[in-house]
Amino acid sequence: MKKLLLSLLTVSVLFQSCSSDDDNGAATPEENVVIAPETFVFSREGQSTVSFSGQTTRILMAEELIAALLDPTRTEDALLAMYAHQEGAADFENADLNASDKSVRSKTAASEDFFKANTTAGNAVKADFDALISAQVTEVYPRWEEDASAGVAGQIQEAGGGTVRYVSAKGVEYNQAVTKGLIGGLMVDQALNNYLGVAVLDRGGINREDNDAGVLVEGKPYTDMEHKWDEAYGYLFGTAPDEANPLTNIGTGANQKGDDSFLNKYLDRVNDDSDFNGIAEEIFNAFKLGRAAIVAKNYEVRDEQAAFLRERISEVVAIRAVHYLQQAKFNLSDKAVAFHDLSEGYGFIYSLQFTRKPNEIAPYFTNSEVETILETLLEGNGFWDVTAETLDTLSEQIASEFDFTVAEAAIAQ
Repeated sequence: MKKLLLSLLTVSVLFQSCSSDDDNGAATPEENVVIAPETFVFSREGQSTVSFSGQTTRILMAEELIAALLDPTRTEDALLAMYAHQEGAADFENADLNASDKSVRSKTAASEDFFKANTTAGNAVKADFDALISAQVTEVYPRWEEDASAGVAGQIQEAGGGTVRYVSAKGVEYNQAVTKGLIGGLMVDQALNNYLGVAVLDRGGINREDNDAGVLVEGKPYTDMEHKWDEAYGYLFGTAPDEANPLTNIGTGANQKGDDSFLNKYLDRVNDDSDFNGIAEEIFNAFKLGRAAIVAKNYEVRDEQAAFLRERISEVVAIRAVHYLQQAKFNLSDKAVAFHDLSEGYGFIYSLQFTRKPNEIAPYFTNSEVETILETLLEGNGFWDVTAETLDTLSEQIASEFDFTVAEAAIAQ
């Protein structure tokens, strides 16, 4: 990567391996040194202090939802119920998910930093997802076996007998828009703008006092600040087979489908691009060092790592947005392939409004800017009419806010 933040320098100076993963192995507050473990393992009196089960649950709920969007026998009510699950409702095949009091919708566009003081904006985002889910049922399902054309929803097959895609009248695969939109609306927003935000980590100073004093959450082995950091980690690595060492397959080409269909998958895809190779390890190291800093009560290092994570994770979203616009440009002669790329790009572009500038409470792209980009893509007959020139212009607009080029992001993965 070309740009090295001060926080990455901090990683190189302070990040060390340690033989003990126990909190007791951390440096004393007086020394103010942060020692991070080789893996994401933290314990207190022999008991793990890492917990992010709620994040894993929501990722699994989202997985079942996006799979169900490709089942034309589903009803609108059933799909919306999966999105806004109520405890005890039989919305999922997984009985544990049915018993959960968690839901995807409740945490969509619900971060402390971006939406607590602007519930109108948060509700508008929730309504966008409701509308996409409903449109899949009302617009696409009725024409599931019929051919799509400009202005008409239906199916369209990739050349040479390839995959059949199911699109709206403007060529949008709503299921892809939902999937990639949730990467921003749920995973990125909660991680960057909620759990890694000072408002949640410090809780008005109470969490700092409790963390300094070693006050644990009632009935739990961790402090509240430790837990909040872990919850951010969970939205990226919450379904990894080895949660302590989730990079086992990253960069090997063996994990192309990721440990989930969301942020984890596309971190792997970006990392597999030679222009961005190493970004997964950088992000993992920042999570470890920030968590170790909480144990060491070094909040300066903690906040540096949070800023670094905001930049790098935001960059992953932007890289994939540009990647899919460019892939669509290369595939315009095969509309089914191009529409699939554009639908994925649509979701990643939507997700840009949940990205976070490192040291500001602001996204790289506002909701208004995102809506303008999407409106440009959907002008006239939408994807049926889109041109290479438009895709290049939008790609440059997105890349210009980050430290990568369109050419770097365009590499096929």
